[in-house]
Amino acid sequence: MIKYTSESRFIQAVDCIIFGFDGDELKILLIHRGFEPQKGKWSLMGGFVKGGESIDQASNRILKQLTGLDGMYLEQLHTFGDPSRDPVERTVSTAYFALIDIHKYEKQISNDYHPEWFSLKDLPQLIFDHREMVELAQRRIRYKAAIHPILFELLPERFTIPQLQNLYESVYNTTIDKRNFSKRLLATGLLIKQTEKDKSGSKRGAYYYHLDMQKYYANFQAFLNFIPNPTNLIF
Repeated sequence: MIKYTSESRFIQAVDCIIFGFDGDELKILLIHRGFEPQKGKWSLMGGFVKGGESIDQASNRILKQLTGLDGMYLEQLHTFGDPSRDPVERTVSTAYFALIDIHKYEKQISNDYHPEWFSLKDLPQLIFDHREMVELAQRRIRYKAAIHPILFELLPERFTIPQLQNLYESVYNTTIDKRNFSKRLLATGLLIKQTEKDKSGSKRGAYYYHLDMQKYYANFQAFLNFIPNPTNLIF
């Protein structure tokens, strides 16, 4: 059998970054690392690729094993390969990210590894280069949200305009004028108004809407109107 005998060996790992929206703010799912080094510290969902499986297969297996989450779309983000990123052994990690509606998946999440949701505004210290992974994923989401309706993956099928505004403010870490946001959003004609209201926040309530995908794909540039300084986004 031919081998690359002169080449060095390293371990291939994967890390999964799960973003969730609870209706008020954007959060990230973390667990306590289960082994040394830095056992017990807050970590992304990570593990090692086994022989005979692809990196994509490993990411789905590890995510299900550590959180119970299954069947969601994971997008490959970046490969992190700094030689000193893991103090034990040379380890290269490929990071993936996903966007979910927290309420949709809350019953599926397993407590075996005690996963917890944290606000992006109040993240604990993370192991290794996991904070760098999270920050890169945030930049990717901001970039993609300017040209594609990916943020709707974080919302239920029916949502209110205040919920949508909360989501955009969380993703872009900014404050958007309520009146202007609603006016500009409705002017696009991309949302279909429902007859029911969400009255959990006030007696007056807020009407539910859902995205008209046919109109969206015919006029997707309309959503650029809601992005704070979209020309300044860095990918």
